[in-house]
Amino acid sequence: MKVNLIEPLGIEEDLIHRYGQKISELGHEFEYYNNKTDSEEEMIARAEDADILMIANNPLPYNVIKSLDKLKLINVAFTGIDHVATDIASEKGIDICNASGYSDISVAELVIGLVIDLYRQIKTGDEVVRTGGIGRAGREIRGKVVGIIGTGNIGIETAKLFSAFGAEIIGFSKSEKSEFIDIGGRYVTLDELLEKSDIVSLHIPSNDETAGFIGESELSKMKKDSILINCARGRVVDNEALANALNNGMIAGAGIDVFDMEPPIPSDYSLLAPKNTILTPHIAYLTEEAMLRRAEIAFNNTIAYLNGKPQNIVKL
Repeated sequence: MKVNLIEPLGIEEDLIHRYGQKISELGHEFEYYNNKTDSEEEMIARAEDADILMIANNPLPYNVIKSLDKLKLINVAFTGIDHVATDIASEKGIDICNASGYSDISVAELVIGLVIDLYRQIKTGDEVVRTGGIGRAGREIRGKVVGIIGTGNIGIETAKLFSAFGAEIIGFSKSEKSEFIDIGGRYVTLDELLEKSDIVSLHIPSNDETAGFIGESELSKMKKDSILINCARGRVVDNEALANALNNGMIAGAGIDVFDMEPPIPSDYSLLAPKNTILTPHIAYLTEEAMLRRAEIAFNNTIAYLNGKPQNIVKL
């Protein structure tokens, strides 16, 4: 079989070639491209002879997948697959696997970082010092109620960290997990979570069901001194409604790593203006350690498929 990795994975190329050598030793061919492309024509050229196509978070459009007649597996070195045209992949009987789990720790740690920044005004404190001003009182995580929306692996990892800070953990999720309860979490309704939480952290996937999951109605139920953290997907929040809530003092702040588009963000984007908002350029997953874990999982997925033992296959 032919395996084509058509974009970088954020690790040293020597390591990519070592993984590729393992594929070659199994009697298969490996081809690697060390730069991204937004051109559909170029994507097709890179992938047209592939049985297994490896990508990361670069969008894989409908027309590209439709044109690939040999393709058997799309190996996504990422957790979410909303950037892949899954409808045509399903229609053509192409399997999709992902690298779920590689960024659990990195995402959870950024959530904590955003909360500490908002609570202790680290960013604004730096500016105050440099302009000769004085600081103001912040807040502590200990004793606060943290609402985790979505208790998959990342949600649970985030809950563990908040629990270590001494917070009370409540959760809302499509399916309840015993591990969440074991760490002291308590499941509640969505309304109760929004009404009681000092900190709301989102950990749900992006799909038709979750689009705009947090909108004007949900934001109106949150406490005025609460903060919202979104390190999940941009589409799960109505970001216009969030900007209005922040501007009108409906909630106290927000930490946002994901948007309605990938950075760079347009200069007129609604979330750029509100105060008490920390924005990061979709980096929750992006640590050196996570990139190494991601590559290992992705190449293990490829090798397992080549050995006739597919793993981490996503149900479409």
